[in-house]
Amino acid sequence: MPPRSAPRSRRERPAKPALTRDGIVAAAMGIMRADGLGKVTMRRLAQDLDTGPASLYVYVSNTAELHAAILDELLGSVPQPPDGPWRTRLEQLLTAYTVILFAHPGLARSALVSRPSGPHYLNLIESLLGFLEEGGVPDGQAAWGVDVLMQHATATAAEQSTRDQAIDSQDEWDALAHAVHTADGQTHPRIAALAGQLISGAPGERLSWGFQVLINGVAHTPAPATASRPGVSPPPQR
Repeated sequence: MPPRSAPRSRRERPAKPALTRDGIVAAAMGIMRADGLGKVTMRRLAQDLDTGPASLYVYVSNTAELHAAILDELLGSVPQPPDGPWRTRLEQLLTAYTVILFAHPGLARSALVSRPSGPHYLNLIESLLGFLEEGGVPDGQAAWGVDVLMQHATATAAEQSTRDQAIDSQDEWDALAHAVHTADGQTHPRIAALAGQLISGAPGERLSWGFQVLINGVAHTPAPATASRPGVSPPPQR
C-alpha cells in the first residue's frame, strides 16, 4: 500500500492578493466584458476574487456604486476633441461620452440613477465647463447646463440601448411609422402634414441636433439666482 502524502500546510499555499478598490473594479470590468453587466454581482465578484461578499463591501457600498466605478474607468478612454470652435468641441466630447454608453447598454441604464464621481468623471465635467467658459457662458448657466447636457446624453443612450435589445423593436417602429403616415388629416392635421419629418433623420443627426439645441439654450437662457449662490444644496441625483 503506497504511503499517504503528507497534508499540505496552509502556510505553503500562495497568499491571496490583498483586496483593493482598484482590483475589485478591474475584476468587475473583466466580468462585464466577458459576460455582460448583468453578471457583475457582489457574489460573482467574490467568487472570482476568492473572498467573501462581505469583504467587498469594505471597498464598494453596493452594486450601483460598483457600476458607477466601472463607468468612471471607461470614461478614461474618452478622447479630448482636437482644436476647433468651442461649440464643436463641446458637442464632440458629449458625443464621445454617449458612444461609450452605446457600447455598454447596461451601464447606460444604470447611469440614469447612479452617476460616477471618480477622477475620469470629474475630468469630463471639468472639460465641459471649460468649453462653456470659453464660449462666454455665465457660471450659473454653465453649472446647470452641464447637468442638462449630461442628462440628454445618458437618456439618449439608455433609450437607444433598450430599443436595440428589444425583440420587437422593429415591429414597434414599423407600427409607429404606419400610424404617423396614415394619420387622418381631419383629426390630426399637423401630424399628417409633418409625417415624413417626424420620423426623418439618422440617429446620429438627431443626437447632434439635440446637443446643438441644448448648447444654444444653455448659452442664451439665464439660470435662476440660486445657480450662482454658494451653499445651496444640489437637487437629488436622477
